[in-house]
Amino acid sequence: MTTTIHAAGPLPGRPSKSLLRRPTLTRKRDDGEDSDPPSPSKRSKVTFDSDVEVRVVEEWEKTSATVQEEVQQALQKHSYGDDRGYNRIKETFSPEGGGQEKPSHTTIRNYTLALANSTSFLSKSSSDLVYIVLNSEWLARPDDYVKTFQRLLANLITAQGSFLADVFRMLIENMTASPSRIDQLPGLPKVSRSCIHVRVHKTLQYLIKLVPSASRVISNIAAETFPFESDSKRAHIIYIKNVLKMIEYAPELKLDMLCLITERLVKIDVQVQVDLEDLADDIGEGLIQEIPSFTEKTKEDLQDSDNDDDSDTDNDEDREAQRTNQIIKNVEKMDHILDILFSYYDQVFLVESAASWSGVLDLLLSQFTTIILPTHRSRHTQFLLFHFVQQSPICIDTFVGMCVQISFDQHRPAIVRQAAASYLASFVARGVHVPSDIVRDVWDYISNELTRLRQSYEPNCRGPDLGRYSTYYALVQALLYIFCFRWRDLEARSDDDCDDGEMPGIYNEEHQWRSGVKETLNLNLFSPQLNPLKVCSPAIVTEFARIAHHLGIIYVGHRLESNRRLRLSQFSGPRGYGGMMRETALKSRKDEEHYQLDEYFPFDPYHLPRSKRWINGDYREWTGIPGLEDEEASQSESEDEVADTTIEDVTETDETDES
Repeated sequence: MTTTIHAAGPLPGRPSKSLLRRPTLTRKRDDGEDSDPPSPSKRSKVTFDSDVEVRVVEEWEKTSATVQEEVQQALQKHSYGDDRGYNRIKETFSPEGGGQEKPSHTTIRNYTLALANSTSFLSKSSSDLVYIVLNSEWLARPDDYVKTFQRLLANLITAQGSFLADVFRMLIENMTASPSRIDQLPGLPKVSRSCIHVRVHKTLQYLIKLVPSASRVISNIAAETFPFESDSKRAHIIYIKNVLKMIEYAPELKLDMLCLITERLVKIDVQVQVDLEDLADDIGEGLIQEIPSFTEKTKEDLQDSDNDDDSDTDNDEDREAQRTNQIIKNVEKMDHILDILFSYYDQVFLVESAASWSGVLDLLLSQFTTIILPTHRSRHTQFLLFHFVQQSPICIDTFVGMCVQISFDQHRPAIVRQAAASYLASFVARGVHVPSDIVRDVWDYISNELTRLRQSYEPNCRGPDLGRYSTYYALVQALLYIFCFRWRDLEARSDDDCDDGEMPGIYNEEHQWRSGVKETLNLNLFSPQLNPLKVCSPAIVTEFARIAHHLGIIYVGHRLESNRRLRLSQFSGPRGYGGMMRETALKSRKDEEHYQLDEYFPFDPYHLPRSKRWINGDYREWTGIPGLEDEEASQSESEDEVADTTIEDVTETDETDES
C-alpha cells in the first residue's frame, strides 16, 4: 500500500484555513489512556503505518501525459523563439545533464516517448536537439527503453526525411570496435559490445524495412565509416563482420558492401608489397612466413576489451624495426580479412546450388575487373577468385574466357591487357583443377594472337621495344610460364597430330608434341626484330631455356648468348608509350632491367598463415623437371673435369718448357 503526499492547496469545498497557523495531525485518545493531554505549545507527533510507503512526487517523475504536453509546447514555442522549455529537453538527453542531476530512467523514457509522438514538430531548426538525442546513451539502457528509442527513430525518418542520413550514420558508427556511447550508466548493468551490436542490427533491420530506398545512403555512410588502413586489425575485423551481418537482412546492399571490403583489402595488400620491397631484400623476403598463425591472444583481442592491439612502439626502437613491426601488423590484418571473406563466400557456395553459382561468380568477376585487375601489384586478394573459380569447370571456363578476352582487346589500355595476360598464365599454370583441355585451348588462343601481332609489328619494327610492343611480349612471357608448369599437357596424345622432324630424333623418342607447339615457339622466340627473349623477364626466360632444352623441344642458348651483347636502350621509344613505363617505388630498375618485363605473376606462392588453408588442394607448387637437376649436375662435373684436364695440360706444358 502506498500513500502519496502532495504539496497542494486547500481541498475544494472546504473553507481555507489561516496561513498563520500550521495544521497538525493528532491521534484520538483511547478511553483507556490516562496520560495527560499534550501541551498546546508542542507539535503533535505524526505516526504512519509501517506497511505504508510514503514518497514525494518530484518534478523529474512527471506523468507521461504531462511530459507529452510539455514537449509539444516546448517545440511549438521554439519555433517562435522561446527556447526555455526546448533547452530543458536538451539538458534531459545531454550526457552532462546541463550540470543538473541526471534524470531517472522513467523520466528519460517518458521524454523519449513524447518526442516519438511529436516528430511532426521537429524540423531543421531542431537539428541540435535531434543530434543530442541520437548521440545519447540509449544503447546502454534496458531493453524496454531500446524499443521506445527504436520507435522514435522510425517516426523520425518517416516524418522528417532530412534526418535519414543522421540516423543511419549514428547506427553504423556503433558497428565499429568502439561504439560512441558504451559507458555504463549509474544503477544499470553494463551492456557488452556484442549486445550493443545486436541491438544496432535489430534497429537497422527494422528501419531498412520501413525505408527500403535508404540503401544508397547506407552504402555511402558505410564507406565513410570504414576503418582507415592504419587502424588496428581488431577494428577491421569487428567492422567487416558487422557489415557482412548487415547484408544478411539487407541483400540489396550485398554488391556495394562486398566491393567496399575488397577495395579496402586491395589497398592494404598493395601497401604491404610496397613496404616489403622498400625493406632490404634479406629482411623483406620471408617476412610473411615468420608471422604466427591465429592464437588465443587474437581471440582475446576481439572480446570486449577496449585496449587497442596497435600500441606505440618503444622510443628506443629503431626506425627499421618499427617499419618491420608495422608491416607484420598489416600482414596479420590482411590475413584475417581474407580468412573472413573466404569463410563468407564458402558459406554462399555451400548454401547455393551449383546452378545458382552464377550470381556469386558474377560478383567475384565484377570485383576482379573493376578493383583487382587495374591495381598494380595486388598480391593476395586475387586468391579469393583463384579458389572459388575452381569449384566447377564452368567457373574455370568463364574466368579463363574473360582473361583471354581482356588480353586481346585492343580497345583496353596496354597495362590492363598485360595484367590480364599475367593472370591468365598464372591461373592456368598454378590451378590444380584447371583441366588439360583448357591448357591446350589457352595455348592455341595465345599462339594465334601472337601470329597476328607478329605479322603486324615485324614490318616496321627496328628492334625489341617494350614500350611499343608490350602486349606482344606479355603474351610470349605467358606462354613461357605456362610451358614451364604444364608442358605435360602440351605433349601429343594418341588422338593428336604431332610435330615430327623439327628436332633430332633422340628427343622425339621421348616426347611427342601437339601440332603447332614447336612452330609457335620457333617463330616467336627467334623473331630477329621483336626478339622477345631479350625483353621477357630473365628469370622466366632462363628457367624456360633449361626445361625446353632438357625436353628437347627447342634450344635457345645461342640466342641468349648473343643477347648479352644487345642493349635495349638503343631501341626504346618514348618512355611511357602505351602506358607501360611506370616510375614507382615498386619498380626501381637499373640498366637493361628498366626495359624488360617484370617476373610478376599474380598467383605466386601464398604464405599468409591463417587463410592459406583455403587454397590447400587448389594450388600447384613448383616441382621441377624429373632428371633435370641430375643432368645439369652431370654436365657441371664433365665441364669441371675438362677444365681440370686443360689446367693439367697447360701445367705440364709449362714444366716442359722450363726444363
